[in-house]
Amino acid sequence: MAHALGIDFGTTNSAVALIDNTGSPRLARFETPGGPTDTFRSILYFDAKPARGAESVFAGPQAVHQYRNAQHKGRFLQSLKAYLGDASFSGTNIGGRHRTLPQLIALIVQRLLRAAEADLGALPSRVVIGRPVHFTVARNAEHDALALTRMREALALAGIAEPVFEFEPVAAAYAYQQRLTTPATVLIGDFGGGTSDFSILALEPPSGIVGAGVRILGNDGVAIAGDAFDRAIVKHAVTPQLGRGSDFLSPPDKVLPMPEWVYSKLERWHHLSFLKTGETLEMLRRIQKTSTAKRAISALLHLIEEDLGYELHERVNTTKVTLSSALETELRFDLEGLEIQWHATREQFEHWLRLDLHALERCLQQLLQRSGVAPASIDTVFLTGGTSFVPSVRAIFERLFPTSQIAGGHELTSVATGLALRARGE
Repeated sequence: MAHALGIDFGTTNSAVALIDNTGSPRLARFETPGGPTDTFRSILYFDAKPARGAESVFAGPQAVHQYRNAQHKGRFLQSLKAYLGDASFSGTNIGGRHRTLPQLIALIVQRLLRAAEADLGALPSRVVIGRPVHFTVARNAEHDALALTRMREALALAGIAEPVFEFEPVAAAYAYQQRLTTPATVLIGDFGGGTSDFSILALEPPSGIVGAGVRILGNDGVAIAGDAFDRAIVKHAVTPQLGRGSDFLSPPDKVLPMPEWVYSKLERWHHLSFLKTGETLEMLRRIQKTSTAKRAISALLHLIEEDLGYELHERVNTTKVTLSSALETELRFDLEGLEIQWHATREQFEHWLRLDLHALERCLQQLLQRSGVAPASIDTVFLTGGTSFVPSVRAIFERLFPTSQIAGGHELTSVATGLALRARGE
């Protein structure tokens, strides 16, 4: 059997799986300071002052390491996949050089493949790569087409000339199919960083024939997932402590509210570095002088100037994860004398998510209606992706599918494994 590769390029994490002569998928393992891991963070870091002849661009665990140890912080970019369907974002200037979105994504993919090759050996040219049912900001077919065009360009720049795309929840179904001993109608819920995607499939037990026994009954998705849940914490628990809702005096005597767009940027981790411009920083310094929340604006400036978005993101994400198993916890983050504090409760968190949770449920109901599949006909609901652990998310499936088995496993790598299995037929 010829080798084939499956690549799950995610908003937050990526994974790579190889099918070799054994016919079984093998996940790439990536080295990190904490030991090998199956996932590769989909992030970029541009060193502010690289040593002569040294590499200046890093991705994945190396990006985190370089960022944390840099005396002079450079540019830290993440969630770039979220921009693919957004025509208003074409790229950004870094170190005086404009880099397009496909170029930025290509840098991540190149380093992802390099790290995978270090573990798996020479990689095959046959590649199947996952895609969401609808890209994060995609609102119509035109936006989805733009996203795919940009992704193809990025892959070509990374050396992948003829990729095959597969829906991520369908890929997860290929992985789940390996468990079956009897036919089943399965709903796959794949929760990423930017999108939640759902597929209903009629699956047969694996027969050894590539692609056999997988029949798609319906697909749908919504641009709500892990990043949106993080944003809820930032919006309601963090930004009010950084001056959101405060006022300042604009000469000679006009009282103005703190610009809301600054905090909207702060809610999105992949927008935080875009606040670090001379114009924005100068504006915030002027505001700070006459602000009703001087200490909070000073902390906001420190957050932006020192590029502490990653650390804040990690603290917020840890809080979210903890609330999946505990009813309450504490969020604390020190910003040069001002400590962000929130006594986090699951009840309050779920209240903030109520509109997002309703949108997820509505998407599922619409998928069932369009597919002509009754909830009672679903034998198993297979959930994958980190957000599938959130209790209020799981409760949606328990309520809609009371007679179905709720299953999971390998939540961060099942899509990559399924893509590799799908790649056997290419």
